[in-house]
Amino acid sequence: MVSTFIQTLAVGLRLGSIYALVALGYTMVYGIIRLINFAHGDFIMVGGYTMIFTIPAALALGLPAWSAVLVAIVVCALVGMGTELIAYRPVRKKGTNMTALITAIAMSLFLENLAQAIPAIGPNPKVASQIFSAGGLRIAGVTLEYTTLLTIAISAVVMVVLYEFTQKTRLGRAMRCVSEDKEAATLMGINVNHTILSTFAIGSGLAAVAALMYMAQYPKIYTTMGSLLGLKAFVAAVLGGIGIIPGAVLGGVVIGLVESFTTSYISSSMADAFVFLILIVVLVLKPAGIMGKNVGEKV
Repeated sequence: MVSTFIQTLAVGLRLGSIYALVALGYTMVYGIIRLINFAHGDFIMVGGYTMIFTIPAALALGLPAWSAVLVAIVVCALVGMGTELIAYRPVRKKGTNMTALITAIAMSLFLENLAQAIPAIGPNPKVASQIFSAGGLRIAGVTLEYTTLLTIAISAVVMVVLYEFTQKTRLGRAMRCVSEDKEAATLMGINVNHTILSTFAIGSGLAAVAALMYMAQYPKIYTTMGSLLGLKAFVAAVLGGIGIIPGAVLGGVVIGLVESFTTSYISSSMADAFVFLILIVVLVLKPAGIMGKNVGEKV
């Protein structure tokens, strides 16, 4: 039926937009230091719990619930920069790609277990307050919630802003220069460490925005919420072309649509299997992703 198709499409775009926001964080970090930051999914958890505790304060001050995301962005940015300074920077200087990858996985597990050890958080899920007002638009017999439309719009706006930022600002050009050649960037007077730290701050701040949109749809927050969400966003980044901003959004939308249509027309238990099957197929057929280019390496 048409109504079922429209509803499934809307759910897929909503999921895809959330995956895209998370994938943008992955792709920014990978694009500049070639590191798959598996702790990025846990930054979403940090943002979620920050909003759990700050939304009541925002409401008490007469502010809308979504304004708590401003505090969450700052907290996530600080956590991201702290992770880079304490864990990743020493490994970048003395370690290898393998040790960096292991460190990223270790940081993910550390953040999850640290959250569970904090008495105010603990292992039990917490329910978030309503973020946005209820309601929606009626199209072809289907009500598209305002939250869904807002999630899609925010994902598109963030992609455009990030792309323009990397293309036209001084810091954005420095990021692209460091991504291409760190040694040459240093010779040109670019502070490589500062640029990398700024990239982590921006990518981690995006995790707070993703947490806001996730909480608006699924108001239950728990310490391991970023694990599967982060993995799916990683698949999205690889599918679109990791390191490419428009590719991250494209990959996120594709993964969201695949998951939604698989759930509606095949089986909900097969949705995750199809998502990770896509990763295998992409790695076999086009390792650089849809928008990536295969680059030869001199030996």
